[in-house]
Amino acid sequence: MDGTRALVYKEGESIRILNRRQRWIEYRYPEFNRLSESITLDKCILDGEIVVFDASGKPNFRLLQEREHQEKPESIEILANIQPATFVVFDVPVVNQRPLFEIPLIERKKILSENVREGERIKICYFTSDGEQLWEASKRMGLEGIMGKQKFSAYQAGVRSRDWLKVKNFKTADLVIVGYTPGEGQRRDFFGALALGAYRGGKLVFMGKVGTGFDENFLKSITPELKRLEVKENPVGEMPPYEVRWVRPELVCEVKYMELTPDLKLRAPSFKGLRFDKAPEECEVPEE
Repeated sequence: MDGTRALVYKEGESIRILNRRQRWIEYRYPEFNRLSESITLDKCILDGEIVVFDASGKPNFRLLQEREHQEKPESIEILANIQPATFVVFDVPVVNQRPLFEIPLIERKKILSENVREGERIKICYFTSDGEQLWEASKRMGLEGIMGKQKFSAYQAGVRSRDWLKVKNFKTADLVIVGYTPGEGQRRDFFGALALGAYRGGKLVFMGKVGTGFDENFLKSITPELKRLEVKENPVGEMPPYEVRWVRPELVCEVKYMELTPDLKLRAPSFKGLRFDKAPEECEVPEE
């Protein structure tokens, strides 16, 4: 869905939201305050993605990033009104403190359909047994891809499994920002490109740079943060044939690319957005 993975904890009328970095983020989404009215279960945990849809009805990752980056209450309130988010739920691992991990996925889907009433702020993720048709439809719509899941699969928390597979229309990777190149021309007040890395065998590996896909708002907002994180030490060891100002490897971003070269550099990369829900240590060199 091109969103932020999150768990919604519902108890009575109370709603709390936990992201993948184990941070409670419900304060960023005041439009979810009444989400409990759409969930008939008294206590449960719902698994899904927070998504911001654009005017065409497609998930918009850039709009979501604006929401994820906000900490000021007044900015959060404004964006909640002009760029409201939707929670797209696809699983229910716990009901009334009872784990449903071993119950087949198809049965958990049935529990969802019986206990979640769709509205503007909550949707049940569409699924079908015709995966090929769904994949073709996702390509026509320009979406990132689909998830293929075995309908009798268990819920495996925090585990990669062959039962749940991403089928992407293009390659993407979550990478660590390790530095930036100085800006020139129209970007002289900002940066030229972001230097990227990922972990392999516990070591941070240099994967080249990305210089496209940024808008002006992002350039203005991230440049001060990059300067704040500047360090003299090279965090990746490898020295590229161009100037890089290194930063502490704390920020994670998603990048779209064509392929990896034999020396693990991204070919034709394009920046998609920051990932505030992922820790740098989770970013591993993609397997081609």
